[in-house]
Amino acid sequence: MRLTTMSRYGTRAIFDIAYNTTGLPVQVKDVAERQQIPIKYLEQIFHKLKKADFIKSERGPGGGYVLTKNPSEITVGDIIKAVQEHTDLVACVCESAEDGNPCVREEQCVTRSVWKEAARQITEYFNSVTIADLCKDARNKNLKQDANHPFEYNI
Repeated sequence: MRLTTMSRYGTRAIFDIAYNTTGLPVQVKDVAERQQIPIKYLEQIFHKLKKADFIKSERGPGGGYVLTKNPSEITVGDIIKAVQEHTDLVACVCESAEDGNPCVREEQCVTRSVWKEAARQITEYFNSVTIADLCKDARNKNLKQDANHPFEYNI
């Protein structure tokens, strides 16, 4: 199984927003810079994440993107699903017709159940890891946080 960059970048972007902001909007360019993701590609990912209601945009000065849910309520599996990817290992076990071709050997294939179970376990694992878990791991690794907001002033 190999996830595309859209799943990996989407997960990193949601993590970045959760880890580096204090509830204030963050601009795409800042996430792109910190996560080393091309900004145009990140905008496409944000469009999908916004459509799936994980982020929302706020317009105007100081605007940007904010999470719509608590990081403990967003799983890696949710993000993968939001960017419309599946975790099936082989096409013959895909559930929807557009994801793969029906297997002509389905009734006599002894390995199909292995691939289905592996995909189920992978999906279960992705659904068990939350963005809050990733933030906790980052804190344990002492990763630098960049919580500075461009419109936040201290006197």
